[in-house]
Amino acid sequence: MLPSWSDRIEVFLASDRIDLVRTGRGFKPVQDARITECCTPGSGVPAWQPALQKLEQQLLHHAGSSLEITLSNQFIRYVTLPQQEEITTPEEVKAYATFRIREIYADRADSWVLSVSEWNPRTGAICAAIPSMLMTKLEELALHTRCKLRSVEPYLASVYDHWHSILSQERIYLAVIESGRICVGIIDHGAWLSVRNQRIAGSIMDELVAILDQEVVLAGRKDAKESVHVFAPGYPNLSLSQESGWRLLSLSNELLPAPAHYPVAIVQDTENHQCLA
Repeated sequence: MLPSWSDRIEVFLASDRIDLVRTGRGFKPVQDARITECCTPGSGVPAWQPALQKLEQQLLHHAGSSLEITLSNQFIRYVTLPQQEEITTPEEVKAYATFRIREIYADRADSWVLSVSEWNPRTGAICAAIPSMLMTKLEELALHTRCKLRSVEPYLASVYDHWHSILSQERIYLAVIESGRICVGIIDHGAWLSVRNQRIAGSIMDELVAILDQEVVLAGRKDAKESVHVFAPGYPNLSLSQESGWRLLSLSNELLPAPAHYPVAIVQDTENHQCLA
């Protein structure tokens, strides 16, 4: 296989931060140190705009690079696409996804573009809705900085894709926790049963348990002690009590290293007004 002759830049984009890692070109690609920048969401502008401006400043120095972006769950709306064995073509899958999004979000769906995971008529798929304006601005950003936009992936889907090979249970409970947001998915024999994506209003532990308990009631099954796989890089000390009925299994670097551009805990350097990862 020939080596890549363009640098690769991977980005995590949220309203309050960007995390960026560049891997150099050549036969022995070298990965640079992570760059993390904090952002302050502005009033009267889209939540992603300040982060996009920070990203543009970084990319201006790396023209010709390939660009892969992971979007925070705060920008995404998810719906499951239950199995439908009569749906087989890409056109039918797109129509099904559009129907499901509009069924839940009505006219708000008109301002989103849809991304559907690999469709299987026997297990269905998951659909992510991304703001159309955000996608347009990402494409314009790539053109302006002369980068090649290779992919834009929702955070939940990215985490699942990265670790799915070690998530071997018949039923998987997966939680992705980031600053101010929790996203929980249930996958049964490869089929997405449900996704809950919401803001964190109180205790992370209490909200995680509440969401899990609600979702298993809707799913119709819970063993006496269930396990939930959690990726929460900003909360290394997160734990669940014995009384909760849930066992927390951390998706840590000991199992499989997280992608280098995924967010990590931030320490604020108030003296120098910097954001340290």
